[in-house]
Amino acid sequence: MSDILNKNEAPENQKFEVTFSRKSVVKALNPSLEPFSITLSNLDLLSGRFPVTYLYFYRKLESDNFKAFVDALKNTLAQVLDHYYPFAGQIVQNPKTSEPEIICDNNGALVIEAHTNIPLKSLDFYNLNETLQEKVVSVEPDFPLQIQATEYTCGGISIAFTFDHALGDATSFGKFIASWCEIAQKKPLSSIPDHTRHLRARSSPKYQPSLDQTFMKCTMKEIQNMPMNHVLLKRLYHIEASSIDMLQKLASLNGVKRTKIEAFSAYVWKIMIGTIDERHKTCKMGWLVDGRERMGRGKNLMSNYIGNVLSLAFGEASIQELKEASISEIAKTVHEAISKVNNEDHFLDLIDWIECHRPGLMLAKAVLGQEGPTLVVSSGQRFPVKEVDFGFGSPLLGTVYTSIQKVGVSYMNQRLSAKGDGSWTVSAILWPELEAALQDDPIFHPMSASHLQL
Repeated sequence: MSDILNKNEAPENQKFEVTFSRKSVVKALNPSLEPFSITLSNLDLLSGRFPVTYLYFYRKLESDNFKAFVDALKNTLAQVLDHYYPFAGQIVQNPKTSEPEIICDNNGALVIEAHTNIPLKSLDFYNLNETLQEKVVSVEPDFPLQIQATEYTCGGISIAFTFDHALGDATSFGKFIASWCEIAQKKPLSSIPDHTRHLRARSSPKYQPSLDQTFMKCTMKEIQNMPMNHVLLKRLYHIEASSIDMLQKLASLNGVKRTKIEAFSAYVWKIMIGTIDERHKTCKMGWLVDGRERMGRGKNLMSNYIGNVLSLAFGEASIQELKEASISEIAKTVHEAISKVNNEDHFLDLIDWIECHRPGLMLAKAVLGQEGPTLVVSSGQRFPVKEVDFGFGSPLLGTVYTSIQKVGVSYMNQRLSAKGDGSWTVSAILWPELEAALQDDPIFHPMSASHLQL
């Protein structure tokens, strides 16, 4: 019997293959009778249009019935789309403004069912270049929201939620997924989404000139020809809670407490400098900043706002300064850079800056690869992971992924691991030298099946 392969095992070196079995379009149960359009806000225009995926892996279903699971998923998706109706619409170019808008016509969300030839424990959770593209995550641009449910030979599953960034940012997508889980668990919605997209420019737009140093109007040709800095490697890491606590202690001295993300950023910035070509005398880090808690003078008026409320903060320092600086000193630089952006005045100015440069494409110069090696850090600290339960249990792993092939900066996105023990999952897009440096790092552990106790 030794020559008979257990169905839960994959032979060594077996090529990872996925077969797609069914596609369905799911519409809202109770749509508006007449289609209507939603004009994108200025901050939506800055975030642009590209696919972003949130990916979750789960153990074997108790029912062992994948089709029944997907049918239940589609049933509750139709219900949540009643509340998040723009997600079932289409994003089209308005011929008068030459800008995209959302047509709320209940065109529907796409659900894809797929099956693999390997068990979950044979999946390469570290090298996402090989694992996900066009396999576990597929993107069809005609649908701003699509979901791919994939079954593995062990009975485990993955669910990939792919959104067009024009629909919103991570906070928006987290609200959507959380609401969907509440409906699946037959719970009342804990928040009612706000689809007003009311972030408009002031009657007399004005902004600080420093925004011209950070952002620029650009053409599609400039985006397509951006210098890539060899940023191609998509990797996934596990970081222990004890390591994060240790970094925070190193960054917090003399009675000043730094956040975990400030401490983590300082540590990574220190690693970066050893991976940069000697012709660069300085290097940058960037941070995505959510402005919801800052708008309305901190009155939390936008907690349920669906759309993009993001800006970018950048810090720059000389290679020599970073080599000589301690983690706490670098964390202070990180804190100061984020503080310049983390306020309502900055977001009001940014909205006005965009107004003065419409129509057209707008991006941060660093994101276009115009300012040398840069790493952008995004914190998903509040994004639901362990809570993403559709009635059949919490996930083993939740992370973010993008299918974008060309990018001018490196990215790191951290979020709490599904273990609930304070550890982190870090999704990264890296240049090769930085990826090599992290291979030898004691804090960054390449994600593996053992971390997920498979």
